[in-house]
Amino acid sequence: GSSRIEEACDIYARAANMFKMAKNWSAAGNAFCQAAQLHLQLQSKHDAATNFVDAGNAFKKADPQEAINCLIRAIEIYTDMGRFTIAAKHHVSIAEIYETELVDIEKAIAHYEQAADYYKGEESNSSANKCLLKVATYAAQLEQYQKAVEIYEQVGTSAMDSPLLKYSAKEYFFKAALCHFCIDMLNAKV
Repeated sequence: GSSRIEEACDIYARAANMFKMAKNWSAAGNAFCQAAQLHLQLQSKHDAATNFVDAGNAFKKADPQEAINCLIRAIEIYTDMGRFTIAAKHHVSIAEIYETELVDIEKAIAHYEQAADYYKGEESNSSANKCLLKVATYAAQLEQYQKAVEIYEQVGTSAMDSPLLKYSAKEYFFKAALCHFCIDMLNAKV
């Protein structure tokens, strides 16, 4: 019955926390995953997503790829529930794992872009711009100068509209100009 499954969820969660205390990160991640699967059986989506996030955080310390898999499961649940801000936050977490642990900049860019998309949809423009600036930085490093220019100009233009951010606009337009130089001199002069 469902009460037995709920009891099993609690036991898995307790076990996971004990594994965390023992610094056995893989076992903790696996226990949180088991709890999440049981929550899905109970149609308790929010609890399942929370457990997948906990699993992801545990796996970050032992198995980055498995951490990403768990966070993606959580994102799927959150987007299904219409919780795009929290989904965006987890896309940023995945991007950071790709940046630091797995060093796959293309995939990091893709997750920052997805996060920016979700933040924009929820009118969290400053969070969206923060993600876009990361995308621009990496695009420039990968010599995708046109993409970097477009983002720097877009963020610079939006910064000009805000009394607090207008001082940052100069920096963004300067970076856009540098990228223009990398494309060609005529572009930069314009």
